[in-house]
Amino acid sequence: MKHKNIPLILLILFSAVTYNLYAQQKYWNEHTQLTPWRFPLTADKAGLTYEDLTGDDTPDIIRAFVLDSIPVMWIDDDGDMRYDDLEGDTDNDCLLIDLNKDGIFGGPKDLCIDWVDTDEDGIADMQLVIYNGSADARCGYDWDSDFIIVIDIEKDDIKSFIDWNQLLPLCWEHSGHSNFFQDYHGNTLLLKMHSSSFRVADTRFNCENPFIFYDHDNDNLTEMSVRLMDIPHVRPCNGDTPHETFRKVSDEIDVVYSGRIPWASISWDVDNDNGQGNEFDFDMTVHFYGKGFDYSDQIHKFKNLRGLPEADRYIYDPRWRQMSELIYPDEKVAYNMIFRKGKWDYCWFVFDEDDDCNRWERVEFYYPYDLFKVGAAQGGLDSHKQADAAGDRGEFDQDNSGKGRLYLSPIDGKIHLFGAEWGAWRIDQNAKCFQGYGGLYPPGEKEQRLHKDPESFATVKYTDTDNNGFFDLIEYDLNGDRIFEERVSLLELNIDDSGMIYDTSEMKYEDVKALFDICTNGMWERGQDAIEVAGQYNLNTSWYSFWKQPHTPFERYSYGYWLNFYIYKDLCHLAELNKDTKMRKRLDKAYYSGNWKEVLK
Repeated sequence: MKHKNIPLILLILFSAVTYNLYAQQKYWNEHTQLTPWRFPLTADKAGLTYEDLTGDDTPDIIRAFVLDSIPVMWIDDDGDMRYDDLEGDTDNDCLLIDLNKDGIFGGPKDLCIDWVDTDEDGIADMQLVIYNGSADARCGYDWDSDFIIVIDIEKDDIKSFIDWNQLLPLCWEHSGHSNFFQDYHGNTLLLKMHSSSFRVADTRFNCENPFIFYDHDNDNLTEMSVRLMDIPHVRPCNGDTPHETFRKVSDEIDVVYSGRIPWASISWDVDNDNGQGNEFDFDMTVHFYGKGFDYSDQIHKFKNLRGLPEADRYIYDPRWRQMSELIYPDEKVAYNMIFRKGKWDYCWFVFDEDDDCNRWERVEFYYPYDLFKVGAAQGGLDSHKQADAAGDRGEFDQDNSGKGRLYLSPIDGKIHLFGAEWGAWRIDQNAKCFQGYGGLYPPGEKEQRLHKDPESFATVKYTDTDNNGFFDLIEYDLNGDRIFEERVSLLELNIDDSGMIYDTSEMKYEDVKALFDICTNGMWERGQDAIEVAGQYNLNTSWYSFWKQPHTPFERYSYGYWLNFYIYKDLCHLAELNKDTKMRKRLDKAYYSGNWKEVLK
């Protein structure tokens, strides 16, 4: 690739003149304690320079300096720049920032932001953020770089958040628990990759391709998301033979996209309880992995995506400015493509049982690993560093026999993954292992979870022993000693383990929410029936009065479960005190069938 740069001698002279003027006055919100929402206005109006590239007697380029002599360049892509403008516009212009002051724009360690108004209504419909890493970062993902494209479906004009004091894109910046500044809320679409633009073979593709966020009730918050990933071929660092696709590209290229989606997930806010202080609250996720599907025919052309050609010479690698199309499954087809075209090896499921997840895209997955090992990358259920150490329920269909379908199980009244061979719930009854939006990012300690991992936790394990797709065995380790002290088999109790199957491929968001409503109402009714049974046996349940007063649908779900379980265990204790084995069996059958009438006098 040719490195086209501004002559360094001119840059040095320009910098020396403007720095003295800059020192006399700076933008009012530069390095204050307030949020730096906007690009700093120039500190030296006289230091602005303009260039006419197209010969129409109007400027196409503004050059300036910001934040202690960092060179910037605005490119006018829509022909409305004027000689007295202090900056370009944010509807259809491009901002290049030479962060490392090497005289090269869009090169290593530089930042570029490009706004695209595809329908020419004066509001940007797209934004590209190119934050390149070091030239020395080769072979593999470069976590210090970002290639982000936001497509603003709902046209709220919110795009990526840039910290203009640091000149750094901060995709996780937020207020409260999850009121993200980045456009994750409402109807929006995000394409993203951790790679420098000049290391990518074809910038029309992306890795997270895409994240899609859906607002089904028009409250400007997200109730559902779809995440599709093209896992690219990456040039190896260890001397191994690279994938054959690298024969067709330059030695400077490290990332070649496959044009396939082998990784997909769908997340739902099943109780639609997002709002102020709880802007993101995904409760349930289904994940597929395998051969997936080809999406290379999903081509989307965008008017005005191609930037001003005459400005290409100023950019280190202008290919991202030369695009007129992007390739990704959009918000209209992505969900159906997962089920209609995807060829999947396995399906995983996770449910946020303590309702403390404020991740912006999904409930983070438990892995089908060791039940009791705890900690990020330690080989346990929570091995994913962004997962809660406890509090979630993971289930694993390792041959995708259930195709991502769901069912309500008599074993506990909860939503489960049909076809899962096994699953486990690490109980965090009071949400002490609270990760919030995921931890790992500033202002928290980098790569550290927000809370110390617990030394012990209660675990419930589910198993499908007869391979019919439904759980029939449940085991409990309630004291946290990593030994299951109790096991209950529905087969041994002669209880039908099956439940109504819900086909997610045919379900809209409203259907998933309705399924949770059915689950919640059933759970609460089971709890109320348990209270009635306790009264029949003179068992005082006022001890559990806290759980008798739920304030939200999710509390009805959770409190109903715990009322049911605690009262069942208390009644079992009474039966054992009285050495009443028949009563104990009746209690087991009533509880695990969900029919308390079995033991009503």
